[in-house]
Amino acid sequence: MAPRKHNAGRKAPGAAKARGPAGLDSVYGVHAVRALIERGEAPRELWVQEGGAMSRLTDLTEHARRMGARVVSQPRETLDELAQGASHQGVIAFCAPLVAEGEESLWLRLGAWTKPEPPLLLILDGVTDVHNFGACLRSADAAGVHGVIVPKDKAAPLNATVRKVACGAAETVPVYQVTNLARAMARLKESGVWIIGTAGEAETSLFKGDYTGPTALVMGAEGKGMRRLTREACDSLVKLPMAGQVSSLNVSVATGICLFEAVRQRQLATA
Repeated sequence: MAPRKHNAGRKAPGAAKARGPAGLDSVYGVHAVRALIERGEAPRELWVQEGGAMSRLTDLTEHARRMGARVVSQPRETLDELAQGASHQGVIAFCAPLVAEGEESLWLRLGAWTKPEPPLLLILDGVTDVHNFGACLRSADAAGVHGVIVPKDKAAPLNATVRKVACGAAETVPVYQVTNLARAMARLKESGVWIIGTAGEAETSLFKGDYTGPTALVMGAEGKGMRRLTREACDSLVKLPMAGQVSSLNVSVATGICLFEAVRQRQLATA
């Protein structure tokens, strides 16, 4: 069955802006959409750029159609407008919005922990930029993080941009939203999780910390760092040793470095 076509060409002045199906999130980019479909999450609708993209993405569109998705051919201008300048690579999927898990899910998971390795958690305090949030989720997935904890306030939403930047990690890494971050950190301690915060003024280098046991790494907002109550709730603080003129790194870059130091130590401990 051929995809439905819409009129090509630029929108006339005063025409309505491109809008996807109501109540659905947009996921754009070939890798993000392919990851979505390969995980079995069927998009409700798939917009594909008319012309070469339609033939280039035949396997993707046919797979989506078999899952029940409605495939629609759209002019490039429509996809560009909906993606708001982001690289959609000729395809946008529309699916049910992501929703962060509640706090009780976190405690249930920790209480029933059966994995051979100790839990490795990432806490993001005040990370409100969606690009940074998406990049942090991508690093978390690559490092095998078991869950990302964010506060209900001062946190980026799980929106389409996050899903795009995360390249599928937003759907695979559990995100737990807590009402009171300091209180949740206190309960993590009671569960045997050691909480290590990152701060530029810390005296201990990241590479001298111990992340082989149950660990939660805390990353603060870019510029401001962790909030006072969050900092006080940490068991210890570490810093990235900076050798150049730059005083700090982007939070998503720093997150990747910290997480993979934990991965390195854990692999050595089990070697």
